[in-house]
Amino acid sequence: MFENLFQFLFSLLGAIFGLLVLHLIYSSFSSQNKRREPPGPKPLPLLGNLLQVDLKRLDRSLFDLSKKYGPVFTVYLGLKKVVVLAGYRTIKQALVNHAEEFGDREVTPIFYDFNKEHGILFSNGDSWKEMRRFALTTLRDFGMGKRLSERKILEECHYLTEEFEQYEGKAFDNTQAICYASSNIISAIMFGKRFEYKDPVFQAMVEKDHESIRLTGSASILIYNMFPWLGPFLKNWRDLMKNVEENKEKMKSIIADLKETLNPEVCRCFVDTFLTRKLNLEESELKDSHFHDDNLVHSVLNLFAAGTDTTGNTLQWCLLFMAKYPRVQDQVQEELSRVVGRRQVRVEDRKYLPYTDAVIHESQRLANIVPMAIPHKTSQDVNYKGYFIQQGTTVFPLLTSVLYDESEWESPNTFNPSHFLDKEGKFIRRDAFMPFSAGRRACLGESLARMEIFLFFTSLLQRFRFTPPPGVTEDELDLTPVVGFILTPSHHELCAVSRH
Repeated sequence: MFENLFQFLFSLLGAIFGLLVLHLIYSSFSSQNKRREPPGPKPLPLLGNLLQVDLKRLDRSLFDLSKKYGPVFTVYLGLKKVVVLAGYRTIKQALVNHAEEFGDREVTPIFYDFNKEHGILFSNGDSWKEMRRFALTTLRDFGMGKRLSERKILEECHYLTEEFEQYEGKAFDNTQAICYASSNIISAIMFGKRFEYKDPVFQAMVEKDHESIRLTGSASILIYNMFPWLGPFLKNWRDLMKNVEENKEKMKSIIADLKETLNPEVCRCFVDTFLTRKLNLEESELKDSHFHDDNLVHSVLNLFAAGTDTTGNTLQWCLLFMAKYPRVQDQVQEELSRVVGRRQVRVEDRKYLPYTDAVIHESQRLANIVPMAIPHKTSQDVNYKGYFIQQGTTVFPLLTSVLYDESEWESPNTFNPSHFLDKEGKFIRRDAFMPFSAGRRACLGESLARMEIFLFFTSLLQRFRFTPPPGVTEDELDLTPVVGFILTPSHHELCAVSRH
């Protein structure tokens, strides 16, 4: 009897599921008949287009599909419908000219797990507007893009070169030292202090951030975003949650220490400024304020992670390219010696170092460290490029397709500093240089990151020549990235040989 009942229920569920799939297919076709939606490969039930893309290098797969389906197309990642924007003109027009319509953040299940829609990177609405406005103002107040930041970066350059000198020209992995240096710049703004490179708490925070960013872009987490019920069964998800919670506790501890010594009359850092604003709002009995502990912790976590990993990774790529292309390194060092000599490079020197500036820009372009930006979402129904895109649709602005756009770059797949130089050797800006994204969701620390990359890179190139380890040729240096949420160099060692 129970067996018959079970068979009946199983058949019933099968029939319901079949009807549901038919309904979805019919709804999809009927709506497409009414409104012209972006084209794309035909999806399979449940799987969507998963069999037509490589989750280990999704940006490349989508770039290839754009060549077949055009600059605005649809893919289904499982049941999740995604509209992909490809090519410089298409992405710039969407993010800048239609900033409002394409300006919301898609909070995927893993991003929700991280932030619960608090903080800056993975939030929307009034809370996001308030936190981003506050962060921009406060970062500027503490010197982002100004002389105050320059002084902090130059001080950190000294510590970084000392770290490199310890290896006396022998091959070593520079990943940690570079990440500690870039992390100390954002730490100085966030907490009013730098950390020693050997501080175990600092080391653990940087390492956990680095690991979390790598895991976030792994194939298993992309699958988790499509089928969230899988979370507890996935080792990467469990490791991610552990990392995030541990860093959150460390961040709360740092904030608690600052709170104990808070003087609202003298704000030492970002955290002090936030706590003072929070106190003032509480005293005025203003209800529904966005200045609460969750927004503070997650804003600091967002800025710490973004200010550490992306800048650190860019610098690693810059040095790897120098070791890979020694003639380019020769020209950079010749220009630095001729224009600056042995004195400390300053931000104001940039305009007299066109070749060096071009090399930095080309390194950022080719490294393409955030290939799909952070996913967007449409805030309202929008008609774009002749297609109807419904409110709430996930949108991938494919930055790979901008930085490697064949209609914008003469040789998009090769390292070519001439992309940023005119015939007289003067530096030229290129509109399709968009590593920081664009529009409302562009990287809010762009001016700080640009200053860091320039000062760290030039200071290191003044002091050291970067070469492959003994027994390894330039040709053997591997430029294949490790794919995570951002693209990082494969594990490698370089020699930093003193020039003086």
